[in-house]
Amino acid sequence: MSSRFDVIVRGGRVVTPEGVTPGDVGIAGEKIAHIAVAISESAPKEIDASGLQVFPGILDAHVHFNEPGRTEWEGLATGSAALAAGGGAWFCDMPLNSTPPVLDAASFAAKASLAAEKSVTDFSLWGGLVPQNVDRLAELAEAGVIGVKAFMCGSGVADFPGITDEDTLRRGMRRAAELGLLVAVHAEDEGIAERLTAAARAEGRTDIRSWLDTRPLQVELAAIRLATDLAGETNCPLHIVHVSSPEGLAIVADARRHGVKVSAETCPHYLLLNEADALRIGAAAKCAPPLRPEASRRGLWDALGLGWVDTIGSDHSPAPPALKTAADFFDVWGGISGIQHGFPLLLGTAVERLGEHRALTLFSMLLAADVARRFQLPGKGRLAVGADADFTLLDLRHDRTLDNSELLYRHRQGPYHGRRCRCTVKETWVRGARIWRDGGIAPGARRGQLLRPNSAAHA
Repeated sequence: MSSRFDVIVRGGRVVTPEGVTPGDVGIAGEKIAHIAVAISESAPKEIDASGLQVFPGILDAHVHFNEPGRTEWEGLATGSAALAAGGGAWFCDMPLNSTPPVLDAASFAAKASLAAEKSVTDFSLWGGLVPQNVDRLAELAEAGVIGVKAFMCGSGVADFPGITDEDTLRRGMRRAAELGLLVAVHAEDEGIAERLTAAARAEGRTDIRSWLDTRPLQVELAAIRLATDLAGETNCPLHIVHVSSPEGLAIVADARRHGVKVSAETCPHYLLLNEADALRIGAAAKCAPPLRPEASRRGLWDALGLGWVDTIGSDHSPAPPALKTAADFFDVWGGISGIQHGFPLLLGTAVERLGEHRALTLFSMLLAADVARRFQLPGKGRLAVGADADFTLLDLRHDRTLDNSELLYRHRQGPYHGRRCRCTVKETWVRGARIWRDGGIAPGARRGQLLRPNSAAHA
């Protein structure tokens, strides 16, 4: 007798925002068909998940895979493989760093085609919002971008200039609001950072401490205040990426209470590392906004409990080793490579801080359900009947020591080498197919699919 299931995952603890319960998960085709304490039927393929957590596939809305054009920095194949190793089922790639950047329909199509060929996870793409393409946002919306990203300071990439004047950002946000496009901003105030940098250079200060001093909290807070004010004025949906401080999250929460359509993302590295770690680790821990003092890191954990964080994204931003090495720390490329180790380490740390049940339910929202909701991804983010069969099997029973030698990045560098981690990703599945198992990409893993917002169908 044929089974109505293709796969049954047996004996795990199924994690949803409502709780963690023992159960079996039946999969038919690409979808979850049944969840029960015990499924009496059999299936051609059965997975023993005894002792493991069945966690929803992680959705990472903030990555820099740098292809086409800078594939030597990372690439869609290596980046998506590392995401799968970290428990991820979907990513949204940022528009800069690739050449050309995603500023129009043609550049969107070129990147989407490469991702469909190379990615082992599902994916979406951000478009860019720069001074010269405000009048081309309609074609990006039609192409299917998840939203458009703007820098309120220099991006570090010549062909992706920041929007550093208020009037241009206002005009871009007003046009995005007309089109129903989400705008994401890198919120740092260019003027303050430039003045502090000029002063440090005038004094001949070039070390990491000096660089950190040019990016104090006020640089971030001033930009967040301006962005939320403009979002309220233009009625533009806004997403503040990589918020590094509880003070920044408080501004977002206050704006939301006053009717602004704004959400906030933070990143694993802000929850796991602090300024002292940056001074100790050096270039591998350089990011913008920078890592903050320990009190700020602790405050971010408190902010999670207050509901001030909407999503967590890796901001995986790799570069070749040569760009991470310079006598002048101001010249070191800023960006943390963390997509593979960051999520398991964050989950393991959360279990230790919050307890297993609270940690898993909360982070199933921050890493999956709330990401799908914010970016309008029907069928993603939850373990529920009718949803895509995206999940990862997590082992929380054993400590291990993270080692950069196991990284799947094009360049095996990252800030978590030597850290103790109590969470191991055993398997990752996307739409009913295994893509990662026990330390490697599954043989014959199929390619991912492009997802557009607000559509129940895969493109």
